[in-house]
Amino acid sequence: MKVNNKNYRTIWVNPDNPLEVMAIDQRYLPHEFYVRELKHPDDFVHAISDMLVRGAPLIGITAAYGLYSALLHANGHNLEEKLSDAYDKLIASRPTASNLKWALEIQMHAIKEGKNLGEKVKIALENADRMADEDVKACKQIGKHGLEIIEAISQKKNGEPVNILTHCNAGWLATVDYGTATAPIYMAHDKGIPVHVWVDETRPRNQGAGLTAWELDRHGVPHTVIVDNAGGHLMQRGMVDLCIVGTDRTLANGDVCNKIGTYLKALAAFDNKVPFYVALPSSTIDWETKEAADIPIEERSEHEVKHVQGFDGNKIVSVLVTPSHSKAANYAFDVTPARLVTGLITERGICKPDRKSLSLMFFNQ
Repeated sequence: MKVNNKNYRTIWVNPDNPLEVMAIDQRYLPHEFYVRELKHPDDFVHAISDMLVRGAPLIGITAAYGLYSALLHANGHNLEEKLSDAYDKLIASRPTASNLKWALEIQMHAIKEGKNLGEKVKIALENADRMADEDVKACKQIGKHGLEIIEAISQKKNGEPVNILTHCNAGWLATVDYGTATAPIYMAHDKGIPVHVWVDETRPRNQGAGLTAWELDRHGVPHTVIVDNAGGHLMQRGMVDLCIVGTDRTLANGDVCNKIGTYLKALAAFDNKVPFYVALPSSTIDWETKEAADIPIEERSEHEVKHVQGFDGNKIVSVLVTPSHSKAANYAFDVTPARLVTGLITERGICKPDRKSLSLMFFNQ
């Protein structure tokens, strides 16, 4: 994607210094654009836990580069210790996203093939780069498959804009590029299909208002930011044709764990017969966890609920919006049961949200 007429991915190795990994700092968007240098294994842990980077696919790729960084700071005597320490810190950095463990396991397996530290460093870098490239390819395929859904609705509307509601940010900022839920939207817009996006603000961190709206604005996609609780009203009035959201972990039975508030949108969509699709790369599928109750739901600081960050015209400020002594709960994710999901948009195609359909999609091709 482009920022100020320059092509960017969300994370990349510094071409002038392979010891540094560069990442877009999402904490200050949409008001300020910064690129950070990640030089030490702990930088990658901090980047994930403090949401300098966020979005399940990007979290996984960042973790893979984190193990590469750990090797850069190791020697023949402390190699295993450095690698193990980095792995433990990274896997604990954000527990809900399935891509985190997926990427770390693939990277650890690849690193074992190296016969010495030099080989291991080379393998880790090449493998992280490959995973990043594959994430981009997967998102492009998700976009192509999801485009078919938008095209079909557009044909029925005879040229009227297709109104799409999304939640949180599942755009290119949540991946390496293109995004998941937004990839079909970008492709539809680029093809000349009229679309309009209802953007949930997504409290408490406002990833919709701050990130999705910023992305869509940069790409020229018509959109309107709404408060999180407006979605049901819009659906009742026939103002939403389609919901597309992302996911941080989808179980093999089709249950979808995504940003808090997704479940309520799915309930409203189901009640108003609005198609509700979830866009995801296969790296987000959790084939092992059996029950939704077993998904670790991240609980973040109450500060995120009690304070709101914004731009006062000169600088970014944080203001208190609750009584100072009131307690706040901050559950970061909820689970949408498969029965409320119309379909899963993957890089392999669109399938029903159930074990049989997912298995056929990924193991019988």
